[in-house]
Amino acid sequence: MSGIKNKIIFRDLGLVDYKKTWDYQESLLNLIVTNKLSNRLLNPDEQIPSKHYLLFCEHPHVFTLGKSGNPDHLLLDENQLQENNAVFYKINRGGDITYHGPGQVVGYPIFDLDCFFNDIHLYLRYLEEAVIRMLNEYGIISSRIDKLTGVWIDAENPAKARKICAFGVRCSRWVTMHGFALNVNTNLDYFNHIIPCGINDKMVTSMHFELGYEVNIFEVKESLKKHLCSLFNIELFEEKAPQLT
Repeated sequence: MSGIKNKIIFRDLGLVDYKKTWDYQESLLNLIVTNKLSNRLLNPDEQIPSKHYLLFCEHPHVFTLGKSGNPDHLLLDENQLQENNAVFYKINRGGDITYHGPGQVVGYPIFDLDCFFNDIHLYLRYLEEAVIRMLNEYGIISSRIDKLTGVWIDAENPAKARKICAFGVRCSRWVTMHGFALNVNTNLDYFNHIIPCGINDKMVTSMHFELGYEVNIFEVKESLKKHLCSLFNIELFEEKAPQLT
């Protein structure tokens, strides 16, 4: 990456409906892609630079299944979903099934990777690294497992390995959407209703569970922002979040 920092618009959407947020991500991605295509018809000095966005939020209880996922990994029927105040969506990211709910930090970077690097695997490693560095500040030692996307505790011990942060992304014309879900104070019981990420021999954990106390989610967000800025060489400009309808 160049020494010039990309400017990123940051919006914290708060607790917001999953489908509304998904539609909002799509709208931002489409704006960026449309601008990129328009720039191809212009001289370099007339082109409009890409905008980039970083969205943080929490969602009401929802299970999402990636485009290559197995629907059988959801262990609830429609009535049981209602009983658990949850909904289910098949979506257009990579990966299998996961859960989102209150107490998570869900991050959606909508970056034009043409302005960073054209390597989706490196992009995922940077996202993972930001979470690993943040957790280290809390004394939670985490790492990766080869061939399994995510951030894990006790990754070197298959019998004890447990996932604390899940990842799933989509990339269209090198513009990203979807992202990561970090379990901070998450109700882990909801993971019993799925085979998380299609992996049936690994546990799921949270910062709350690992530390034994409720974690200040605002401080977690600030630490994540700091490490994302450092790794991607970006500068965040906070804007008021829109009212999603």
